Amino acid sequence: MKRILKLGIILSMMLLVLAGCKKTENTGNTNVGMESDGEPTLSESAKKITQFKAPKKGDTMADIVIDGYGTITVKLFEKYAPKAVENFVTHAKDGYYDGTLVHRVIEDFMIQSGDPTGEGNGGESIWGSAFEDEITDDLQPYRGALCMANAGADTNGSQFFFVQADAASVQNLESLVKERYQLSLTDYVEKGYEVSMTSKQLERYLTYGGTPWLKGHHTVFGQMTDGFDVLDAVAAVKTAEGTDRPVKDVVIETIRIYQYGEEE
Repeated sequence: MKRILKLGIILSMMLLVLAGCKKTENTGNTNVGMESDGEPTLSESAKKITQFKAPKKGDTMADIVIDGYGTITVKLFEKYAPKAVENFVTHAKDGYYDGTLVHRVIEDFMIQSGDPTGEGNGGESIWGSAFEDEITDDLQPYRGALCMANAGADTNGSQFFFVQADAASVQNLESLVKERYQLSLTDYVEKGYEVSMTSKQLERYLTYGGTPWLKGHHTVFGQMTDGFDVLDAVAAVKTAEGTDRPVKDVVIETIRIYQYGEEE
């Protein structure tokens, strides 16, 4: 079944965060330049980092239109994840994702889609078989990252997810881990998830949000440039008791692929 790494454990952890910690303002990095919409990933400081650089003419973009919610705009990274981008773009142009449900939602974590069956265990790549991961330190599962969902290493198909966790979520998680396990967040993800993270990388997660425990476990092949309000609205929908499935269907109407600066 297509899933996000150790989803049950992570969900339990995130629920503890929500239950045990009051969500705080992102005040830990006041030196970060903030845009008017409050998204650190869109700040001038962030745009110096490869993942958050503003799109330039010719970059491949995707508009993911979610019925009743709006549009999420993503810059795709062919240079770093060519197979994942080719797979996503081809599926999108072929209409494979049209009418697909956002079948899994966990607020302060992620939203997942890309299974045409809507059940969460279907879908396939454009090649008909799983393809390998494309992992690079230049791209991380920060807030707004578009990532491949998988069932373990090198099992990519058609499903994908957007990271929704913001900086306050990561900061709260850091506090929770320190309080309950007497560990730094860096040590926790290394011991629990075999994730190696430098102090600089941790600082970026604390600044920009994201899911540091997924670092290196999922291919990051895109980054949101617009539509964070849509992402948060979808992440906040009510889910069926005991599941991560929205009570009311959340539907991807279509995905439009185009080259930045060359729109008709």
